[in-house]
Amino acid sequence: MKAVENRRIHWLAALATVLFASHSVASTLNVQADEILAPEPRHEDIGQLVTQFVQKSHYLHIPVDDDLSSRVMDRYIESIDRNHVYLLASDIEFFEKYRYKLDDIVRNEPLNPVFDMFSIYRTRVRERFQYALTLLEEEPDLTVEEEYQFDRSETPWAKTSAELDEVWRMRVKNDVLNLALAEKPWEDSREVLRKRYARYLKRMDQLKSDDVFETFMNAFAHTLDPHSSYLSPRNSEEYRIMMSLSYVGIGASLQSEDDYVHIVNIIPGGPAAIDGTLEPNDKIIGVAQGVDGEMVDVIGWRLDDVVDLIRGKANTVVRLQIIPAGTLPGNSEKVLQLNRGQVRLEEQAAKSEIVTIPRDGRDWSIGVIEVPSFYRDYRALTNGDKDYASTTKDVKRLIGELEAKGIDGLIIDLRNNGGGHLTEATALSGLFIDNGPVVQLRNANARISRLDDPDPVPRVAYNGPLAVLVNRFSASASEIFAAAIQDYARGVIIGQETFGKGTVQNLYSLDQYLQPEDDEGFGQLTLTIGKYYRVTGESTQHRGVEPDIRLPSAIDSESVGESVRDSALPWDTIATTRFRAGQPLQNTIESLTANYDERSKEDPNFNYLTQFIEDDRESRSRKSVSLNIEARRAERESQMKRALELENERRAALSLEAIESLEDLEEDDRPDIQLDQAAGIVTDLALLREIAAVPERTAQAIP
Repeated sequence: MKAVENRRIHWLAALATVLFASHSVASTLNVQADEILAPEPRHEDIGQLVTQFVQKSHYLHIPVDDDLSSRVMDRYIESIDRNHVYLLASDIEFFEKYRYKLDDIVRNEPLNPVFDMFSIYRTRVRERFQYALTLLEEEPDLTVEEEYQFDRSETPWAKTSAELDEVWRMRVKNDVLNLALAEKPWEDSREVLRKRYARYLKRMDQLKSDDVFETFMNAFAHTLDPHSSYLSPRNSEEYRIMMSLSYVGIGASLQSEDDYVHIVNIIPGGPAAIDGTLEPNDKIIGVAQGVDGEMVDVIGWRLDDVVDLIRGKANTVVRLQIIPAGTLPGNSEKVLQLNRGQVRLEEQAAKSEIVTIPRDGRDWSIGVIEVPSFYRDYRALTNGDKDYASTTKDVKRLIGELEAKGIDGLIIDLRNNGGGHLTEATALSGLFIDNGPVVQLRNANARISRLDDPDPVPRVAYNGPLAVLVNRFSASASEIFAAAIQDYARGVIIGQETFGKGTVQNLYSLDQYLQPEDDEGFGQLTLTIGKYYRVTGESTQHRGVEPDIRLPSAIDSESVGESVRDSALPWDTIATTRFRAGQPLQNTIESLTANYDERSKEDPNFNYLTQFIEDDRESRSRKSVSLNIEARRAERESQMKRALELENERRAALSLEAIESLEDLEEDDRPDIQLDQAAGIVTDLALLREIAAVPERTAQAIP
């Protein structure tokens, strides 16, 4: 079993292969459940096994007792109705009889109470959206002065349906108002909202027992800590795809809309791209296996169920019945035959670019390698495929390509990189430091071990000026890499304090322990079994990695990060391990910071970013909005005017032509201000290194 980082992601939306979108239906009020939600025998087997793992292997050795049961109850309720807009106080009171029984239920008793609670929740959801649909029968008055509280997470549970009716009256009115602000007439708005609310109803009725069980088991796991989790068999496969950046299928991104599965785009190099017949916006209405298998009608199906039919083993045939884009049903339907094959998700892999910075009378070329995640295809590696996907392999190749073009410095961009495989974090660190420890680990028994640079040869792939660019969403493996670069004084960390995830997870494939008798499977458990520590002995847990040079960021560190999670493990320290750091960079960092501070004062883009952040912080602090259309329109116009003024101030300072509307902005008009600032700092770093190498230039100041 491999130690891995548990990345908190929305599995299907994060993958290019599957894009979740809602279904819609013409019928709105008479929606019936497609499946009775009830526990299956394998769910009880999973619960018992997970309980054993928790008691034996979790880092904190948390007992599965009444205290844990009570906390699981609160988190389960929060997971299904965090904003307090569906359940009633009487429902919560009814649930109380289970408060101290969930530990017994998950350990050795039937799971019916869990499903009973969810059934009540599902009934309340139906009631709410059916009520919302009745509100669309009459146009609301948008001239009344009233406030809609959209954040109700701290509000007491409604005591009566009448109280929730009032909440939902305002919610529907707000939905109508938003469409009215987009200049949609009432009849159009009503139709849009009818379809939207009907989609919610249909999605609720398409839930399966595995969905309910996974929700509960994650409430159980997240009570232990934020990064322990359970994945159903289906989502386990999505996790594998995300970690390996590859899967076997046809190579198309799919989206569900109006009961049809649409082709969003074709992934280059995949079977669909090689065949060339399938086009974006084609609708899939049927799927068949093999050259003569029965065609299964998939209109109205859940997107992930359709995906399951299309995926399969390599070199097998799948047939798709499609309606070509732009044609009407029944007119031009055709059947395509495709051979499934390996699809590589290149857009999720590391990529590079060069940023040019004018300084000291010439243009400096700063290489940038963006690393979206720490991925490794263990299945391909185990099968002897030398071309297996790997972050470290890709970055090493990109470094070679950039150096061949003559770069003066390098930025490793880890912004929004939530982590991935631990082995890739240590291997990537080894590209920039000589042999030595990268990170320490302490397990549940307080035993401390360390992971070294896996390359036994004392060499580096790049030894020039280096910076690591991070933000609050840089987590886990990203923090291990950034901390190693900082502790070894190998480069400068630039950006925002990182997420603060310093815990170790182990992935347990439950099929290895329960041996499924059918194709259902048991999924996988990701369990926190230890903590990471820097080579200095400090934990990255809770506090993250502090940048050497801080950049302004629109990400609010007070609402994002490990420190805001109530079940997060604390920060602590262990003994420093022996390692050989480079020359201290403190003086260099002070010089770089001084130049950055001075330069940023005169940078229109930087000033724009800082003012944008200040304006945005005020907007984010609100928990309610006016339901008077004139007040909202005036507020929106004020915000748009302010944003336009801010943009034109930036453009004027850069001698660019002013724009009349924000809609006139092109994608190229939006600079990556943080990256540009980081490139300027690395240019300074390259200049300092050049000055140090040429004695006669030591008296010159950095421009």
